[in-house]
Amino acid sequence: MEFKNGKSIAMQIADNISEKILEGSFPEKGRIPSVRELAADMGVNPNTIVRTYAELQSREIISNQRGIGYFVNENARGIINNWRKQEFFENQLPEFVKQMKVLDINYHDLQDSIKKLLKEPNYENK
Repeated sequence: MEFKNGKSIAMQIADNISEKILEGSFPEKGRIPSVRELAADMGVNPNTIVRTYAELQSREIISNQRGIGYFVNENARGIINNWRKQEFFENQLPEFVKQMKVLDINYHDLQDSIKKLLKEPNYENK
């Protein structure tokens, strides 16, 4: 995984795990990699994964079953969707609208482009 500036590595890993849960790679009620396994796979310090898992636990996306490991909670997909929608509306959409204004893109141009994108065969509506 390639990390970017502007967001902590722990949160970027949390986003990556959340994406895998949404895709079904980590199914609800299924086990996820241990702290050591994921740290080795990601090439990060295990403390970073501990922070990642703590954040996901605080959001009730995963839980720790002592002595067994970490598991995806039953309602994790809904929680992730709500979390990501909130993040989109609070962070990404305002920046997007700002760019629309700077580039003088009107709503109708945007609407036409969105309709065109939605019709493309490679577009996946999840």
